[in-house]
Amino acid sequence: MAGKVFKCLVKPGDVLTRNQVAVVLDAMKMETSVVSPFAGTVRAVLVKEGDAVDEGHTLLQIEESC
Repeated sequence: MAGKVFKCLVKPGDVLTRNQVAVVLDAMKMETSVVSPFAGTVRAVLVKEGDAVDEGHTLLQIEESC
């Protein structure tokens, strides 16, 4: 679903747990939380608040924890 980045809750270097909310999208006036699929460290944030994104758009680069 296409939408806009409403809020980015992480920055490079942040440590994420599995299922932690990292980005909130606004699509059709509804907020959708995007969670980390695994624990790891944010290496890059590829979007900023207000950016338009489509399904499949890469939002973050996360290095998985061992």
